[in-house]
Amino acid sequence: MSFVSDLRVVLRGRDFRRLYSTRLVSQFSDGIFQFAVAGLAFFSPERSTSAAQIASGLAVLLLPYSILGPFAGVFIDRWSRRQILVVAPLIRGVLLLAAAALLAFDAPEWLFYVTALCVLGVNRFFLAALGASLPHVVPSDRLMVANAVTPTSGTVLTFVGVGVGFLLRKIFGADDHGIAVLMVVSGLIFGVSALIARTMRRELLGPAYDPNLPQAREAVRHVLSGLADGARHIVHHRAAAAAMGAMATHRFMYGMCTAMLVMLSRYYFAENAEEALNAVTVVVATSGVGYFLAVLVTPWATERLGIERWVPVMLVTAGLLTFALCAPFQQWGFAVGGFVLGIAGQSIKICADTAVQRDVEDAYLGRAFSIYDMLFNGSYVLAAALAALLLPPNGRSLLVLGLITAGYIAGAVLYRVVTPRRVPAPQPS
Repeated sequence: MSFVSDLRVVLRGRDFRRLYSTRLVSQFSDGIFQFAVAGLAFFSPERSTSAAQIASGLAVLLLPYSILGPFAGVFIDRWSRRQILVVAPLIRGVLLLAAAALLAFDAPEWLFYVTALCVLGVNRFFLAALGASLPHVVPSDRLMVANAVTPTSGTVLTFVGVGVGFLLRKIFGADDHGIAVLMVVSGLIFGVSALIARTMRRELLGPAYDPNLPQAREAVRHVLSGLADGARHIVHHRAAAAAMGAMATHRFMYGMCTAMLVMLSRYYFAENAEEALNAVTVVVATSGVGYFLAVLVTPWATERLGIERWVPVMLVTAGLLTFALCAPFQQWGFAVGGFVLGIAGQSIKICADTAVQRDVEDAYLGRAFSIYDMLFNGSYVLAAALAALLLPPNGRSLLVLGLITAGYIAGAVLYRVVTPRRVPAPQPS
C-alpha cells in the first residue's frame, strides 16, 4: 500500500483523529513557548552568550524534567491516560500565565526559570502519555504510519509555533513584556488541547487493569527499582533497545550541532543578537521542512528496507553530509545541514517510537517512554556540555564537526551489531 492509502486508513479512526488533534494543538503551543524561552535565554540583546551558558541553559531546561521522567512513568502505567491528557494542559496553561505575570512585573529572573521548569515537566508528562496512548487507537499493522504521522506532524507544528513566536516577537518586542505576551498566547492555546482530549472516553487509552501491579504510592517509593525493571525489560527486547540507542546517538550529535550553531550565529555569522536569532530561525525553518518530509520518506523506506537497515542509513547520511555541508562554515551550509538533520533525525525517531511500541509490553510502555525521554534530553544536554569544553569563543571548530561525523558512523555500526536480524516472512507459493 502507498503512504497516502495507509494514511487515509489511519485517519478514518475517530479516536485516532482526536488523539492526533490533541498532539497538534499542544505542540503548536509548545513551539511558541520554546521560542520565547530560547529568545530570552540566548538571544536577548541585554545578555551575552557563551558555550558554557548554552550548556547550562539547556541543562536547566531539560535535565530536571528528564529526571522526573521515571516518576511520570509510574503514573502513566497506572492512571487513566485520557485524564492525564485533560488535566496536564490545564496545569501547564496556569503555569504559563504565571510565567507571563512574573515577566510583566519584573520579578526575579530565577522565579521565571523555576516556573519554566515546571511547565516543561508537565509537558514531558503529557508527551509520554501521548506516546503510550497511540497503540490503543490504531491497529498494530498501522503503527509505523501512525508514528510517521503523529510525532512528526507534532514536531512540524512545533516548528510552526516557533515561526508564530518569531512573528509575535517582531510585533510585541524582544523585551520582557513582549516575551510575556508569547507566554499568554501559548498558555491559552495549550488549554484547547484539554478540550479536545475530553472528547475521548476515559478508559480508551489504557492502561489495562493489572491486579498484580503495585499501587502508585508504593511504586513511587520504589521508583528506582521500577525504572531498573523497565530497563531490564527493554534490554531483553534488543530491537527496541538498539533503536533507543540510535535515537540517543542522534540527539547527542544534534546537541553538539546546536551549541555550535548558536555560537556561530552570535559571534561569527552575525553582528548582533537579532541578526543571530534570524540566522538560527532560518536553520530551524529548514529543519522543519526536513521533519515534514520524514513523514513521507520513512514509511516508504522502511517498507522496502526495514527499520533495521533504514536507521543506520540515516545515521551515516547525517554524519557525512553534516561535515561536507558545514566544514566551509557558511550560513547556507548550516541551513542545508539543518534540512538533512531534520529528515535523518525524525526518521530515526519514527523508527525508535515504532520499535518501542511494537516490542515493549503495554504494562511497561510508560516506563519505557520515561527512559526514552531521559535518553532523548540527557544525551542532548551532555553533548552541549562537551561542546562547551571544545568550542572556541566564536564557535568555529573542525574538530567538533569531525567528532559529530565519527559519532554518527560509530552509532550506525553499533546499531547493526546490536539489532537482531528479523527473519523475513515466507512468500506464498
